[in-house]
Amino acid sequence: MAKKEPKSCAMHKTSIGGQAVMEGVMMMGPRERAIAVRKPDGEIVVDVKPVSDTVRRSKILKLPIIRGCVNFFRSLVVGVKALMFSASFLELDDEEEKKKLEAMSQEERDKHEQKNAKMLDVTMYISLALSLVVGIGLFMLLPNVLVGFVKSYIDSNLLANLVEGVVRIAIFLAYIGLTSLMKDIQRVYQYHGAEHKTIFCYEYGQELTVENVRQQSRLHPRCGTSFLLIVMVVSIILFSFISWSTLWIRLGLRLLLLPVVAGLSYEIIKWAGRSDSWFARVISKPGMWLQMITTREPDDSQIEVAIQSLQAVLTGNKEEDRW
Repeated sequence: MAKKEPKSCAMHKTSIGGQAVMEGVMMMGPRERAIAVRKPDGEIVVDVKPVSDTVRRSKILKLPIIRGCVNFFRSLVVGVKALMFSASFLELDDEEEKKKLEAMSQEERDKHEQKNAKMLDVTMYISLALSLVVGIGLFMLLPNVLVGFVKSYIDSNLLANLVEGVVRIAIFLAYIGLTSLMKDIQRVYQYHGAEHKTIFCYEYGQELTVENVRQQSRLHPRCGTSFLLIVMVVSIILFSFISWSTLWIRLGLRLLLLPVVAGLSYEIIKWAGRSDSWFARVISKPGMWLQMITTREPDDSQIEVAIQSLQAVLTGNKEEDRW
């Protein structure tokens, strides 16, 4: 059962967002992003890097819809980098690798680290490309192809697009449900819960302690899970205006509209995250329900990691994170 947010404190919403990674949490503010990862030996490593200020400085990139599209793809790149960074510490648990590193001179270690960094960059871009291909293929193109087999039994283009949307959401929910059965993913979902709880604690102006964070809700309206669900709904609405001509034209138009879908979805979830209106709560509700699957109650050690990540990113963002 999800915990209720404390009602006694005024809430000051923040633009800081986060992401769970392997045995850690990444937090990102307007100026910096921080990744905190617990190594196999129990030590917490924190990596802080500046966030590109291109979007903040460009008037064009700050325009509605455009900023959403840019931030969506930037989040993909930053998210994959954070995952690769966290995964690199899991490899250090290999005893043979440790012995090799210990036997190296400092110069050899530096060369080894440079080589690994280059390989990490290559792997990151390959992983990002594969993620986009699989995501677009599974959630955008496959539903259209499947509905195409029964289109002859559906007279209305609008109805065919609505059926496609229902199939898309069904595939998405099945994917979320199946991945949640994996033990490694369950731990990631625990860190996801720790991320949400820590942000809530900060937004309510409470001291960032394990005890205070533990009392917060793990369901947050500005969550990536909610964003993806909104993407599904927005795509249903936009794609309903596309006629069912040839397969390749249909698929091509959906790909061309993907940046628009991402941009619109970003604006919706950003508005819902900072609005207290009943309509915003209604829009956020389905995503909050879905977070019952994609977040789990974290233990104290996972909360500690999330706190360190948020504290690190707050140092460089000061009051700019407030809406």
